[in-house]
Amino acid sequence: MSQDMALLHIQIGDEMSRNIATQPRSVSQTEQYEKCGYQYYLQRVEKVVPRPAAWSFQGTAFHSAAEALEKSGRVMEEDEAIQLFSDQYSALVNRALDKEPDLGRWLTVGGKPAGQDIEDRYQLGQEQVRQYVRWSKENQPCIWEDIEGTPTMGLELYFKADFGGVQVRGYIDQLIREDDGTIRVRDLKTGSTKSHFQLETYKVAVEKQWGMEVNRGDWYLAKEGRLSKPVDLCEVTEEQVAKRYVAMDQGVKAGDFPASPGFHCRFCDVSHACRFSRTR
Repeated sequence: MSQDMALLHIQIGDEMSRNIATQPRSVSQTEQYEKCGYQYYLQRVEKVVPRPAAWSFQGTAFHSAAEALEKSGRVMEEDEAIQLFSDQYSALVNRALDKEPDLGRWLTVGGKPAGQDIEDRYQLGQEQVRQYVRWSKENQPCIWEDIEGTPTMGLELYFKADFGGVQVRGYIDQLIREDDGTIRVRDLKTGSTKSHFQLETYKVAVEKQWGMEVNRGDWYLAKEGRLSKPVDLCEVTEEQVAKRYVAMDQGVKAGDFPASPGFHCRFCDVSHACRFSRTR
């Protein structure tokens, strides 16, 4: 076993075990468990209060503004979308400050003071919303709409589907109707991390839950104000995606939470409670 990996087998209580065993899985849960099982344990089993990070609030507020623009039929004005972002970002930050007023405990990148990071991301998020509004109105992506039964738009679309016997749930940022009638899954990114596993999960979920063909996916890159290159999803199968959910599900139920200390510890929001953290 690598010296950077510590395998923990943790006996969890009966009630907690039942809760862990019956809850649906998600992309973020699975990727977190694969990156560091002990982080998963601290955050989702022990319920350690995570340290706040302004980048999280920036992403949440950006998504809300983008969704509101698309739901308006793109008639929402640029200033209105920016104000929506600003209001939600400020509310999220203020709520977090009420819970954790010590800015020294906030997560930042590159050692930047948290107060400066909060202000910088306020301005950055406003500019990202401005760029998205202009990009969307210029390019007019065709958001999928289900006109049968209750009208549904392919925006922040909730799904829950079976992957190899494991219930998986999540929200898809956007479903785009292609010219050939197929669907493209799209994720909006304010940061740098892009997950192929996320797009693969969305493909399988859309095909299972709505019976629509998905051949491609992509990311809207808010840092650059453009789309990524499309990702070919034609060869992705339910079986290959399900393997990762099944392995994670079995590991959690067995009480196996391997710790993987390393560079990523500096971005971990529960590192303050971790006995293996490289940041302590």
